Amino acid sequence: MTDVTITFPDGKQRQVKSGTTGLEIAKSISPSLAKRTVAMQLDGVLADLADPIKKNASINFVARTDPAALELIRHDAAHVMAEAVQSLWPGTQVTIGPVIENGFFYDFAKQQPFEPEDIPKIEKKMGEIIARNAPFTKEFWSREKAKQFFRDKGENFKIELVDAIPAGEDLKIYKQGEWLDLCRGPHMTSTGQIGKAFKLMKFAGAYWRGDSNNPQLQRIYGTAFAAEDELKAYLHQLEEAEKRDHRKLGREMDLFHFQEEAPGSVFWHPKGWTLFQTLIAYMRRQQQRAGYEEVNSPDMMEKHFWELSGHWENYGENMFTTVLPDERVFCCKPMNCPGHIQIYKHGLKSYRDLPVRIAEFGKVHRYEPSGALHGMLRVRHFTQDDAHIFITENQIMEECLKINDLLLACYKDFGFEDIVIKLSLRPEKRVGADELWDKAEKALGDVLDEVKRRSNGAIKTEIQEGEGAFYGPKLEYVLRDAIGRDWQCGTTQVDFNLAGRLGAFYIDEHSEKKTPVMVHRAIFGSLERFTGILIENYAGHFPLWLAPLQIVVAPIVSDANDYANEVAEKAKALGLRVETDLRNEKINYKVREHSLAKVPVLLVVGKREAEERRVSMRRLGSQEQTVMGLDDVLKSLADEAVPPDLR
Repeated sequence: MTDVTITFPDGKQRQVKSGTTGLEIAKSISPSLAKRTVAMQLDGVLADLADPIKKNASINFVARTDPAALELIRHDAAHVMAEAVQSLWPGTQVTIGPVIENGFFYDFAKQQPFEPEDIPKIEKKMGEIIARNAPFTKEFWSREKAKQFFRDKGENFKIELVDAIPAGEDLKIYKQGEWLDLCRGPHMTSTGQIGKAFKLMKFAGAYWRGDSNNPQLQRIYGTAFAAEDELKAYLHQLEEAEKRDHRKLGREMDLFHFQEEAPGSVFWHPKGWTLFQTLIAYMRRQQQRAGYEEVNSPDMMEKHFWELSGHWENYGENMFTTVLPDERVFCCKPMNCPGHIQIYKHGLKSYRDLPVRIAEFGKVHRYEPSGALHGMLRVRHFTQDDAHIFITENQIMEECLKINDLLLACYKDFGFEDIVIKLSLRPEKRVGADELWDKAEKALGDVLDEVKRRSNGAIKTEIQEGEGAFYGPKLEYVLRDAIGRDWQCGTTQVDFNLAGRLGAFYIDEHSEKKTPVMVHRAIFGSLERFTGILIENYAGHFPLWLAPLQIVVAPIVSDANDYANEVAEKAKALGLRVETDLRNEKINYKVREHSLAKVPVLLVVGKREAEERRVSMRRLGSQEQTVMGLDDVLKSLADEAVPPDLR
């Protein structure tokens, strides 16, 4: 039997017999290593610890507490959940059960629907299965053996899955004691490795293979973590997220609503539109200072135009179209970039004119499946703070660093300082020659290295294979919010393709035509989505400058109404957004109502305050009241309400 070379993480190597398992290698190093190891990575790919190693490979032993093991913990928990369900309800068919972000699910074909009280029953049975600590073992079956086994059990969905496995691909069966399932793997060494940090979350309906023409199944979602404190932290985050849900707060604060006649579209109410316009005004000031010129491009252009740009071929399934009586096909724009190229092309450009920075708060239209829509976080019609910079190749570094500085400054103004920048590389579906992609990816990689160097490593970075736009690689700015969730917002994309496809050029220093490099840039990204993120990040408690309604003046008695109106008028004269509440209601009722609506400041006035030219100020979230002179309190609030970029 031939030897193979195993390379360890520290670079050391060892010769072992071909077919030696990872477990055998771990045992040969130390019994304690073998005991704590649940899987291995061979050349970076997760594998069963019991797999034989038949070629030279780098090996990394994965302990249960390693981040790489989390996916395995959840995968194993899904299998244990499936066994628990079939144990409790014999005859239930198991279909598929993948790991997903933050957990796992399994789809079941069961005659009677699951009930909420079934969740603790399943969890209890899962605990018993985990406690048995049965080993996970893998077998390779023939297709006919597998189909016959599942046919005898009445598992018709599994027969279909067997038929779907490509010819020549191994058919793997994983056992955990007596129970088994068809599975690609890998798994940990035993069910006991799952631990106690698991929780079933909810039931949902699902169609077999996602097709509404197929049978409807019952889905159970769950989650699992390596440690119970991690599970508790996650469940707490979910509780906080539910309290902060922008759809709920949007109703309470009277900001916006949605309705079925316009799916994925926001109906802005006056206060919500004020918030939206406050964000636009902030970004408009930032862009003007940074040398951008604001433009506006058509919402609808002929299909032929989008074929030239490459959008029709690469993005057509996400575009809204309409056919006119003369049979010309028009498309609602999914992106602003082709329109900005037309504006750039209007008039001859020299290399001395570059960079040309064009910005637009442009409404774009993208078809999202109904099931994917989620309040303002996933919509079909949204406004981008979109900009396109036309530059020479040797200006890429300087311009992208300026964009980076602008993005980070803006995010800091909204309280986001925990940021990860991800470099997303070429997708499989794309336009342009590979040599242009090579240049674009190297340029953005160099920018990312420089950003990291300037931050002394404070900025975290990642590489994402295959996640770039179809016309160029991009830097994605991922923000962490107040409860630890990550949101991808801004982007910087270096594009060597689109300007050339649409005939844009400049005259270089040798009087020759050259295609400009195009940098696509967004900071908020979708303003609708960013608004939703802000609502949830602040839990509706906006800083004063951002609050759509900053102050409510509420008299205690009707005799103070005139003074309340005077206070409101003086506040408005200072640029503050203020309303009066002159209703004949008790002051405690008014306080509760405006607190629910998340009004930052309540100014309470009575006969005595009117006589003394004072107000009683109550802040949102505080039971304390501060009595101050009218002019002093308004000046203090006006100073506080100045946007951070103007201070």
